Amino acid sequence: MIPFRKKSTGRRALVRFGILLSVLGWFTALQAAALEDAADRALSLSDCIKIALETSPVSRAAEKAVLAAREAVGESRAPYYPELGFQARYAHWQQRAFLPSGLSLPGRPTPTLIGPTDDWMAGIKLRFTLFDSGERRALYQAALARKGAVEEEKSRVRQDLILGVFQGYYGMAAAAEILAVAEKNLARAGDHLRLAGERKEAGAVSKADVLRVEVEKANAELARVRAESLVRRAKGNLNTIMGLPAERALELDIIREETIPEDLPDLSAALGQALKNRPEIKAAEFRLESLKGGLSAVKSTFGPKIRAEGSYGRRDTEFFPDDSEWLAGVSLEWPLFTGYYRRHRLARAEAEFSKEEAEVRQLLLKVRQEVWTAHSQLHETRTAVQTTGTAVLQAEESMRLARERYEAGAGTVTDLLDAQTALARSQASRVEALWDYQVSRAVFKRSIGEIEKEIRP
Repeated sequence: MIPFRKKSTGRRALVRFGILLSVLGWFTALQAAALEDAADRALSLSDCIKIALETSPVSRAAEKAVLAAREAVGESRAPYYPELGFQARYAHWQQRAFLPSGLSLPGRPTPTLIGPTDDWMAGIKLRFTLFDSGERRALYQAALARKGAVEEEKSRVRQDLILGVFQGYYGMAAAAEILAVAEKNLARAGDHLRLAGERKEAGAVSKADVLRVEVEKANAELARVRAESLVRRAKGNLNTIMGLPAERALELDIIREETIPEDLPDLSAALGQALKNRPEIKAAEFRLESLKGGLSAVKSTFGPKIRAEGSYGRRDTEFFPDDSEWLAGVSLEWPLFTGYYRRHRLARAEAEFSKEEAEVRQLLLKVRQEVWTAHSQLHETRTAVQTTGTAVLQAEESMRLARERYEAGAGTVTDLLDAQTALARSQASRVEALWDYQVSRAVFKRSIGEIEKEIRP
């Protein structure tokens, strides 16, 4: 027996390895198609979402989960059909006979053995459930509800994946603009260093001014390096979200919307949309329906089952049996006592149903909180966009005046560097506010279950 187990284990290992190779082959093929599609062109937001939905392993897993749930529905429908089977058997046997006392054959010794003899048998057997106290119907309804829950779960995965692409795309766009701001600030620092050098050569300022501007330029160079690193990390993050290698070269076709809606969405309407549209709520309702079906199936075990049975075959001592055997009838099964198994099973099913009901109520509260938080974040980022726009204009004017005053000898290098730092900070804050607003809008749309409407063709 030990060699057989080792051989069986080896076969299972080979099967698993084959499955792993097929999965890796599928994933590699999808990646190759996505890479070819994304090569040599800048990707828009819609392009990134399309690649993610086609390539991401989580999307593929959700699709296969739906397929498995559909097959489970077919399994639960099977008991409505009759069971038909073929059976064949050969046996060579001998059996001792125990005859009642006083029973003997006239003129012959009493036989003590039957056989040895050959026993050949072949036939078909039919079985059909006529009544099962509602078990088949309950299990079928439960399977349908589980399929609905898995389909809604697929929708949730899809929406989460789209939101992830939104966040990754906007994060990379923001990083790219922050890098541009850092490069402009570095260029300004170089110009200020040139200006301070010219004034020192003219004897208008001391070497201390030049040294301070050199320090500021070094800080600007460090900020640029950090911004470049931020861009690289953002690219890796977006590639991973799309199901591509993090090191894959990536270029985006970034279109930034400068116009911000004047009015915020109505919170009461948003709450109603979330409770109606969110796939998590629909999936929870389907799970509750599935548990209800399971509860009905458990209750059906307390009732009887009636089955029709029939069989026909041939049996003989020869290879081609000549004698016919057949059976037709109806059987009744009604368990009367099972060691309290059914009672405990019913109590467990009722507890699981009550637990799911409580979790659905908690989910409703969580969804309302998510909508409330997303709405508040949308209001905050919208206000930040308006505020930072004004701050950038003021910082640019302050920078212009400080440079003119320093060039004319009426201002100090401290004033110039402070204005430069304030301008760089306000420009970076403006970039972050604009893209944070786009992210918060996507999060809000996801919170009400309408993020797919944000996808532009």
